[in-house]
Amino acid sequence: MIMKRFILCVSAMLALSRGVVYASADIDEKDKKAVKKARMLREFSAYVPKADSVVIENGMEDFKPSIHVGAIVHMFASTEQTGFGGMPSANARDWNKGFSVYRARVLVGGQLSKKGSFFMETDLPSPIGIQLGDGTKNVKVAPIILDAQYEYDFSNSFQLIAGMQLVSNNRNGLQGAAGLMANDFTYFQYPYNMFGNSPLQGNFGRDLGVNARGFLLKDKLEYRLGVFTGRNLDGQAPLRIVGRVAYNFLDPEKDYYYAGTKLGAGNTFAWAAGFDTQGKYYNVGTDVFIDKKAGNPGSVTLNAAFQYMTGGTNVNSKYSFAGLIPRQTVQFLELGYYFTKSKLQPWIRYENQNISSKKEQVGSELVGDFDKAKSSSVYGGGLNYFFNGNNTNLRLSYVARQYNMPTLTGDYDKKSYGQFWLQVQFFIF
Repeated sequence: MIMKRFILCVSAMLALSRGVVYASADIDEKDKKAVKKARMLREFSAYVPKADSVVIENGMEDFKPSIHVGAIVHMFASTEQTGFGGMPSANARDWNKGFSVYRARVLVGGQLSKKGSFFMETDLPSPIGIQLGDGTKNVKVAPIILDAQYEYDFSNSFQLIAGMQLVSNNRNGLQGAAGLMANDFTYFQYPYNMFGNSPLQGNFGRDLGVNARGFLLKDKLEYRLGVFTGRNLDGQAPLRIVGRVAYNFLDPEKDYYYAGTKLGAGNTFAWAAGFDTQGKYYNVGTDVFIDKKAGNPGSVTLNAAFQYMTGGTNVNSKYSFAGLIPRQTVQFLELGYYFTKSKLQPWIRYENQNISSKKEQVGSELVGDFDKAKSSSVYGGGLNYFFNGNNTNLRLSYVARQYNMPTLTGDYDKKSYGQFWLQVQFFIF
């Protein structure tokens, strides 16, 4: 018995020097005192595999860094009328057709410490398979860095995310590409933050900066507030500030990238409001998201938003947005129903960009003509088949882009250009 106690005591001391203690019922009070004294040896950091009779001190396992690698790919067959994606065409009878790799992203994420993590993501700057301006097919595309961010969780109510990240005051602009309900993101949620030559000089909705995020009121209230580079002509421009507050009336949402649909697993009713501003440019809006069971067959998803934005009227400042972002309102609606047994989800969407510019924003053009020519809307719908949830699915969609086309009499007629997509998605992370 003495020898047994001696072995247990020595073993406990050695285990504690590695950050673990034995949970054996055979250790009496004297042995516990010896174990307590042995905690001074914790600087010994060699890893000891856990046995069935071993628990971690204070119920906490020693931290080990981890890394995850994944990918998301969107490939599709498509056909669209000339003028759908660019300048409206008077001849809408011509239909382009082909096959493309639209997204091909490599995702890398890791937990660096108990509170620190990182995320990186690459993407294609242009789809593979499309026709280029010189008549050749785009077959070789060098990937770009899309996201590169570091997050540190000080607490549940305060986290900091630094680096290249999605920037938007609107839910759709903060959704992950793998969790979309419609065939793609909306057209007008961040139309001025897509490319380096866009007014806000973004990178597919991303910008460089620091973003604070946290949860309050039993995780029902989420806030985001960040400062970003925005439009940067000479390094002296004012910073871009973006904020958002969302309240979840049902289950909390804690994912950094929002879901566009939860495929029957949601119980969500979220209302949010946000702003985006730099210099005289500002964008304010509100959005509502509902995803919950509706009847025995499945669940309903609704995402609606309204935004008002303007570049201001200051034309004298070198940081002016007056001639870059006209005054406008944007309305957006997505509605779908997911059938649990068949795994099918029909959906519809509508978006409207109504330009109501100021004289200082249109240059030498007439305000009325400018507003008509720049305003447009998007409508359509589709059918998704989630045969393996968000990991693998098929989406068939028809979307039309509607413009105001000038007539010979000086009036404007509405003209629509359609697009069909059959898209396959595979995703793993």
